[in-house]
Amino acid sequence: MQKLLSVAQMRAADDYTINTLKIPSEELMRRAGLSIADEVAAVASAESEILVVCGSGNNGGDGYVCACELLKRGFRAAVYACGGRLSADCEREKAEFGGTYAQTIGGDIIVDCIFGTGLSREVTGEYADVINAINASGAYVISADIPSGMSGDGGVKLGTAVRADKTVTIGELKTGFALGDGYDLCGAVVKKDIGICLNEGGYACMYGDEDIAKLFPPRPRNSHKGTFGTATLICGSRQYTGSAVLAVAAALRSGCGYVKAVCPDEVKAAIAPNYPQTVFSVQRDLSSRAIAIGMGCGASQSLHGDIESLLKEYSGTLIIDADGLNSLAQYGVEILKNKKCGVVLTPHVKEFSRISGRSIAEILANPVSVAKQFAAEYGVTVVLKSAGTVITDGQNTVINTRGCSALAKAGSGDMLAGFMCGSVARGLSPIEGAACAAYILGAASELAAGECSEYCVTAAEVLAKIPAAVKNIIVQG
Repeated sequence: MQKLLSVAQMRAADDYTINTLKIPSEELMRRAGLSIADEVAAVASAESEILVVCGSGNNGGDGYVCACELLKRGFRAAVYACGGRLSADCEREKAEFGGTYAQTIGGDIIVDCIFGTGLSREVTGEYADVINAINASGAYVISADIPSGMSGDGGVKLGTAVRADKTVTIGELKTGFALGDGYDLCGAVVKKDIGICLNEGGYACMYGDEDIAKLFPPRPRNSHKGTFGTATLICGSRQYTGSAVLAVAAALRSGCGYVKAVCPDEVKAAIAPNYPQTVFSVQRDLSSRAIAIGMGCGASQSLHGDIESLLKEYSGTLIIDADGLNSLAQYGVEILKNKKCGVVLTPHVKEFSRISGRSIAEILANPVSVAKQFAAEYGVTVVLKSAGTVITDGQNTVINTRGCSALAKAGSGDMLAGFMCGSVARGLSPIEGAACAAYILGAASELAAGECSEYCVTAAEVLAKIPAAVKNIIVQG
């Protein structure tokens, strides 16, 4: 399990380390610069032309330390200086640099030390020109702490951003690495411990195979269908029969004992021939450990009324997906505040914009913060789906990074909701069930893409890889 820190949390850790633990900022900068130099040296040769591009803040100070160290080790390193007024730490380290200053961007290896995590404005002017030149150079690019121009919180490009081959992050990983454009911009990520200490909790985390494997404990031989719970799916309509089929199929692979479908007759006719183990009902089963509603139902005031009724009458975990979310957005989200059941909402960014009233730009800028605020206000678990999926109950936060663009196709959300419902039904908590489902579906998409490319994968092929994904994770974890 990896910690992921927001910009504010990383800044607080820096402050605590410097002002409470009394480790001077000069010493931390020295350690950071040496750590970056180590990673440059690992890919450089004696003939490599290395350019360290330094901004005017503390990230630039790290760059000057790095450049000095590379020269001491005998490498051919120069500095390209950009920006205006220097921070005190950057000015001190620049004064120590006795090497060559370049006038143009180029070389075999470029070290990006322009901006740190605190950047919050769009990159323009000279900075934009420098970043674009780095990206066009053809050099191997190493970013110090974070690719310059990328938001540390949301991973979005602030106008333009460096596209790194490797990012040497100082201290802990930042949430932006796992969100938005972060995965595409950061390249390989190397974490360097320079002695920055955390003094508070509340960090997001990123699970690995070993963490998800714990959510699949050994199953007792002395068990029966009831041991593993019932998942009820209220799903489908004449227009969207496929949504129901995919949701049911994924739930059947989750490990729960029963999967019940509440759906129209034409949807039943689509499910039954391929999944005869499905139990069909015209009534929702309030004894189920988990109920998922909305997949392919069509948004309506009637569906909104069904959700409101479940919120008041049901005591298990209610997962509201797709048209359930659209119905909440259209007819009122306030009903979420009057409930007796646990609730999981599974919006993508546009759906979350509708139910939260926040703009898409605001959500993308800081997905963790806005999802946590909404979850805390309404007492729900939010699964905010995107390239990195934010899962939070307002206190605990998991960011899932497993998956690929093969999931950017119709049907993925239906499978996620179905597997999540089955996972909670077999005994996982809402946040565990959501994290498990997102991770497994992501791993399955990677396996499917490995066989037929991210372009050609269909939902059915991802579905078929779920058992292999689960087995691999159990074995490896």
